[in-house]
Amino acid sequence: MTQTRPQQSTGQWTDVPEPTTVGDHVVERLARWGVRRYYGYPGDGIGGVMAGISRARRAGAAQLVQVRHEETAAFAAVADVKYGGSPIGACVVTSGPGAIHALNGLYDATLDRVPVVALVGQSATPALGTSFYQEIDAKALYEDVADYVIQLSSPDQVIHAVDRACRTALAHRTVCAIIVPSDLGSADAALSTPNAHGYSHTSSVPSTDPGAPPQAALREAAAVLNAGERVAILAGVGAAGATQELTAVADALGAGAAKALLGKHVLDDRLPWVTGAIGLLGTRASYELMQHCDTLLVVGSTMPYGEYYPPPGQARSVQIDLDGAKCGLRTPTEVNLVGDAAETLAALLPLLRRNPEETWRQRIATWKDDDDAVREARCAAAADPVNPEAVVRGLQPHLPENALLAVDCGTATAWYARDVDLTPQQFGSLSGLLLSMGGALPYALAAKTAHPHRPVIALVGDGAMQMNGVNELITVAREWQTWEDPRLAILVLNNRDLSFETWEVRAELGEVPDPASQSLPDVPYAQWAQLLGLAGTRVEHPEDVDAAWAAALAADQPFVIDAVVDPATPIIPPHVSTEQALQTVKSGVRSAMHGDEEVPGLVRQGLRQVVAPVLSAVRHRPRG
Repeated sequence: MTQTRPQQSTGQWTDVPEPTTVGDHVVERLARWGVRRYYGYPGDGIGGVMAGISRARRAGAAQLVQVRHEETAAFAAVADVKYGGSPIGACVVTSGPGAIHALNGLYDATLDRVPVVALVGQSATPALGTSFYQEIDAKALYEDVADYVIQLSSPDQVIHAVDRACRTALAHRTVCAIIVPSDLGSADAALSTPNAHGYSHTSSVPSTDPGAPPQAALREAAAVLNAGERVAILAGVGAAGATQELTAVADALGAGAAKALLGKHVLDDRLPWVTGAIGLLGTRASYELMQHCDTLLVVGSTMPYGEYYPPPGQARSVQIDLDGAKCGLRTPTEVNLVGDAAETLAALLPLLRRNPEETWRQRIATWKDDDDAVREARCAAAADPVNPEAVVRGLQPHLPENALLAVDCGTATAWYARDVDLTPQQFGSLSGLLLSMGGALPYALAAKTAHPHRPVIALVGDGAMQMNGVNELITVAREWQTWEDPRLAILVLNNRDLSFETWEVRAELGEVPDPASQSLPDVPYAQWAQLLGLAGTRVEHPEDVDAAWAAALAADQPFVIDAVVDPATPIIPPHVSTEQALQTVKSGVRSAMHGDEEVPGLVRQGLRQVVAPVLSAVRHRPRG
């Protein structure tokens, strides 16, 4: 079966040393669940657990990646699982501020349904309730982000707490938190669970995954799909590992397929019936696919933008998901199949009636060809000094066959969604539903840690790079010589502006962007990399883009491309509302009245690009 995410790293681990402290026991029990890699930052509140990790690391039984900030630790723990490195991610953070810092990355796990266990420090038990330094109510703090939270008060809780946290994290694909007071973590302990009242015995064996749904439900779903003449598929990250089965089902139905952003790797972008990303940052072809289909099959996706699904009442729908609570969440469905995507699709395939009609796929291929032409025109558009979309598109001819991509939130996300074509042998990820800035460098670190033999590319805006990227380059400088393949290419789209937010101000509010909130300092990112002993170059001319990518992916060390790009390059949704267009025009007029220096760039890049799709839709609207 074709793999659509990196295979889980097996690692050559030794046995965890004989535990003597509570911290040792936590590490030893986590190892039984396959947790061997930790991302974290030390502090006295979590010192006992850190000591246990250190002893296991020296014995070759664990790995610790010390990052520069606890938010990075949590993001990297999430990404480690997304990139197939660990079955359960693990971050380790100290009490008080450490626990607070980690929350953003942990919400990334909760919203994207990724199993993570957070080991959280706490003040010593005698100090609890005394307003001691760094004392916070960590249990209350974590109860929203985590499905299971426990604050240990006795060594005898360790086995049950770790087992339940891991089992829950895997079963619900979510965050679980174990809070360890500092005195308890370092306490000597020989754990026992006597067969007595008040003690609970437990197992470190994971539960089996759900297989295929019952035959009756499969037949019901097949009847809906077989009745369709214009079938569309929406594939998300839940379809990972099911590329072969999904392709076979699509071919049987003569279907076209759009992909949610986290599922971009699931189907080969080069196929004529694969329309690429869907949603606000998606392609026009994906939008047309949904607007004209009469049947929809959703596989492993809860893509949130309702306006990019088929209009209500237009299409009959079937959904496949591991979690029945996610079925029918975004669009009305007739049949909901709860099960593993690959097994469910394989069981569904023999029940499908072969659809030899090629007219539908021909229409899809035409939409895709039109999209490709528009994409090339956008990338060729003049800019001052460099077109950011062209820089990202310039990666394509240099993209290694086994590349892993880490993408930040912002304009980089838009260009990645539209301009990077992936095959199932490649893999890209980002902070999906949380859409947090600052995730790309932690994700890239986790990808390289989990797969040190594979090249990694990070696509980052300057806003995100200034949040934590410049600091995590220090971690890169510390770690990279342990990687089998040293290639980590980091593209910084340096436009001195929070440009995604700036476009939202123009298009949604119709306001003039305020430089006090939107502008950013121009940081010499490549020089900073060089100062840390890494490599880098600054790109200020379009003709230098290709050479920069070639150098970055041929380098024998991590490489930063500081691309000075035009902030006036518009991000145009595949379906632009009249209100958005008018508000953008209004912003341009106001900007001109107030001497906004960006107005010439806006005119050059084309407010008309925003208005034209609306005018075209009006001109071609059916009459009567």
